[in-house]
Amino acid sequence: MNIFIIHGAYGNPEENWFPWLKIELEKLGHKVVVPKFPTPEGQSLTNWLNIFKQYEQYLPNSILIGHSLGPAFILNLLETNPVKASFFVSGFIDSLGNPEFDNINRSFIKDFNWIKIKQNCPKFFVFHSDNDPYVPLEKAEELANRLQTKITLVKGAGHFNKDSSYLKFELLLDMIKTFSKN
Repeated sequence: MNIFIIHGAYGNPEENWFPWLKIELEKLGHKVVVPKFPTPEGQSLTNWLNIFKQYEQYLPNSILIGHSLGPAFILNLLETNPVKASFFVSGFIDSLGNPEFDNINRSFIKDFNWIKIKQNCPKFFVFHSDNDPYVPLEKAEELANRLQTKITLVKGAGHFNKDSSYLKFELLLDMIKTFSKN
């Protein structure tokens, strides 16, 4: 199975739990791609979509994993591309109330076509922490409600990043393993 891991604003493929998860999923026989997107310089939905075009043919029956801004990018993809499942970590679908992030995230946020998104992705998993310093829990609740799924709340995980000591994400790996067996 093809699996894509999408980083967020100010992120890159070599940070947080992404390299660890890539290795663990490859051990299970999956093809894993962690694209590098421009951020913060050059960060726009158009630029990210142009980079991702080379992978679109592989999306059917793939799993998408997004961190922070990654879920908003994935939602844009899901309006026109079918996938098997999406896993969202610290995701949001509107402004965060932080000008530093809101300015560079603006092009990713819109009135999404939720009907089309749910037609193109039958299963969603939403992870959030009870102490995320960037994305309030209400943002995850809004995302989960729109997707008609529940939140897996992880205590003390911060933004699921290196600053929160998230260099591994066992719960996410276990849920992907369980899902991919079905």
